Amino acid sequence: MHRYVAQAQQVLRALGLPPEQTNERAALTLLGLIDLRPEGSWAEAENPMIGITPLMTFMARHYLDQPYAANTRETIRRFTMHQFVAAGIAIANPDEPRRPTNSPRFCYQVPPQLLVVLRTFGTSDWDRALAAWMKQAPALRERWAEERSMALIAVTLPDGAEIGLTPGGQNVLIALIVEEFCSRYTPGGMVLYLGDAGQGDPVDHLDVLEEYGVRIADHGKVPDVVVLLADRGWLVLVEAVTSHGPINPLRKADLAALFDGQLGLVYVTAFPDMPTFTRYSREIAWETDVWVAENPTHLIHYNGDRFLGPYG
Repeated sequence: MHRYVAQAQQVLRALGLPPEQTNERAALTLLGLIDLRPEGSWAEAENPMIGITPLMTFMARHYLDQPYAANTRETIRRFTMHQFVAAGIAIANPDEPRRPTNSPRFCYQVPPQLLVVLRTFGTSDWDRALAAWMKQAPALRERWAEERSMALIAVTLPDGAEIGLTPGGQNVLIALIVEEFCSRYTPGGMVLYLGDAGQGDPVDHLDVLEEYGVRIADHGKVPDVVVLLADRGWLVLVEAVTSHGPINPLRKADLAALFDGQLGLVYVTAFPDMPTFTRYSREIAWETDVWVAENPTHLIHYNGDRFLGPYG
């Protein structure tokens, strides 16, 4: 292990990060964020705006004998950068807070205030600078969190609770599913799950399903919106086509296995508009429903003898 990796781990511990965010992966991420190369020094640290893929390239080029696998990108985003942002160690999209999560230009940057502190590591000024940072960090984190929340898509759940989704990507459609589809077709339903790739899962009450014989082992396979209609014994599974594609026969079988229990399953694929629906129309599984956001008062039913209801 290069000495800068060990030192970066020491820095992260000093900043109060938990063990999962002080491991080698997190240390390499910090080094990439401040562009600290083996031939450089902490005093020369910088704070470029950088995305996760360029970060991985930096790690491979300067510190790793074996590059991380491509699928490590999501691990870095979910288990390192997400926590770095929450801790104030990095700011997401400082140049454009409303940039969608799935944008290729999505980036992070170490705040200038922290950069000044990091440049003192290894000097007699480090302890004093660190103490000053730890004192001001809570207020800065609160300010940055407020700025991030202003950029979120406001969504009102059926029970009146308000949440925010990160802007762009499938979240625009997910917001419409909650506010337009659910209000019309699942009145009185309980939203058990709402996914948001940009900030984890803002609504996750899937444990409620255990009383119906359903135990979810893999959240990665859960559709974008899950609504329980307890009075009917239905579980409505809504997939936003911009995230996983439509509910095709294979996806339908996977969902049936994942939610196997005492509830009748209703499958709905949501599309933003008719042209998008037309593009995927041949892939959609029979005995499922389609909802198009630009025509919110209508459903398209794929065969069967009932509309918006479970089969079997």
